[in-house]
Amino acid sequence: MGLVSKLRGELVDIVEWMDDTRPTLVWRFPRYQNELKNGARLVVRPGQAAIFVDRGRVADVFQPGSYELTTKNFPILSTLRGWQHGFNSSFKAEVYFVTTRQVTELKWGTPHPVLLRDPEFGPLRVRAFGTYALKASKPEALLTELVGTDGTFEADEIEVLLRSIVASEFSNMVASTEISVVDLASNYGRLSEQLRKTVLAKIDDEYGLDLPQLFIVNVSVPEQVERALDARSSMGVLGDMNRYQQYQLGSSIPVAAENPAGGLAGAGVGLGMGMAIAGLGTAGAAPKSALQLIPPTPEAHTALWHVASGGRTFGPYSVAQLRQAVAAGQLTVESMVWTAGMDAWTPMAHEPRLSVLFAPPPPPVTG
Repeated sequence: MGLVSKLRGELVDIVEWMDDTRPTLVWRFPRYQNELKNGARLVVRPGQAAIFVDRGRVADVFQPGSYELTTKNFPILSTLRGWQHGFNSSFKAEVYFVTTRQVTELKWGTPHPVLLRDPEFGPLRVRAFGTYALKASKPEALLTELVGTDGTFEADEIEVLLRSIVASEFSNMVASTEISVVDLASNYGRLSEQLRKTVLAKIDDEYGLDLPQLFIVNVSVPEQVERALDARSSMGVLGDMNRYQQYQLGSSIPVAAENPAGGLAGAGVGLGMGMAIAGLGTAGAAPKSALQLIPPTPEAHTALWHVASGGRTFGPYSVAQLRQAVAAGQLTVESMVWTAGMDAWTPMAHEPRLSVLFAPPPPPVTG
């Protein structure tokens, strides 16, 4: 440092911090050999606090305002230095400015899935993320516990620690809550405040930090669980499993219709369309106009059948759907079928419950 710089450092008599860096929590005022002149002016702006450190000990803390640095303004430092009649020469001290305004737009998230004991679906692994705001509530504790001798202390230097605390407390909270995963979104506000208070209890006294805001933005489950929840919702809307199967067949029609391969893939389309045309209310049920004759028709059986073709299996299908495929020429007496309770696949002609599908139609009624 040159002589001019040294003289300029000696002559500066205003101690202030023009904060133009939003994430900065603590900034140390640079002075040549830390010397402050008697009568220098200290300016502490709104959203700041100034801490004087003398020989490694916190001496005095100044809130927003303008101060003349004289003995009467240093009650603690005067006691430490033993000044009984004031001081007339420069003295050495470190001055730290601490941000007491909110530092916003900080983010948190769970680095790994956490276990949620859902009262309806059982154990589920969920991830969560959100935002929070931070501010210094006790500048002395912040300086002592986290800053030390750093000339500048940024919010991101404590962000990893805070994210870990938030994630840990979130895990504990969801492990004990009895809210179902489908109801979490409607409880984000209450859970966010509960999580904020829990985290605040961890960082207030120990680190001198306040947590004015904390929000849970999203709680998500794995993709396969989302699909299962969507399927369950669809089943609940449709009312029962048979109607859900009809819904699945109807949903597959646009996809299958675009498949030029034909075969049983096309048969699936034919089956679904056949059901819609025939107006069947429940898969496997006989048309409303059918007479209850003995022996019973294949529709009296509630079994669902699988069909093998080209090394692949399709289904399950109801007997009504199989009848539509037989009528369309998509299934023959040699088509292999299987249902629960059978030991092996068998041709349709060898299965009594299905062989009647190939019987000739009754003669027309005369007379």
